[in-house]
Amino acid sequence: MRHALILLGVLIAGMGLSVEAGLLGPLGEQVGHLSATLSIFMVGALLLSLALVFAPKRQLGALFKQPRWLLTGGILGPVYVIVLTLATPLVGVGMTMVGILCGQVAASVAIDHFGWLGSEQRKVDGYRIGALAMILAALWLM
Repeated sequence: MRHALILLGVLIAGMGLSVEAGLLGPLGEQVGHLSATLSIFMVGALLLSLALVFAPKRQLGALFKQPRWLLTGGILGPVYVIVLTLATPLVGVGMTMVGILCGQVAASVAIDHFGWLGSEQRKVDGYRIGALAMILAALWLM
């Protein structure tokens, strides 16, 4: 049951990313792509700051004790949002999101297979390759 709820949350979050792409495309066209990206991160930073105020267990001090390479994920967020902002008006929300999904699945299969970034190693099998092939087919069909 717990896994089903987590997967439902992941599915809803994925739907939210498509809505975000749909919002960012027109916003970027109106205010500029970098300004649209900045606005998304400012709203997110404000909401996270408010949530952190009410969080029962804050560990910001521990953040600075972590290996610096773990913080490089902060670079990837703006790159992702800029790509959404640029691609969505050109190819549409559907193709943008399928392309992103294809890249995410390909990278995640490699990360799992090799156990990169501290993840548990999960060998690639036929199902995972088949799933990636189907996503590639969906991208081609879009």
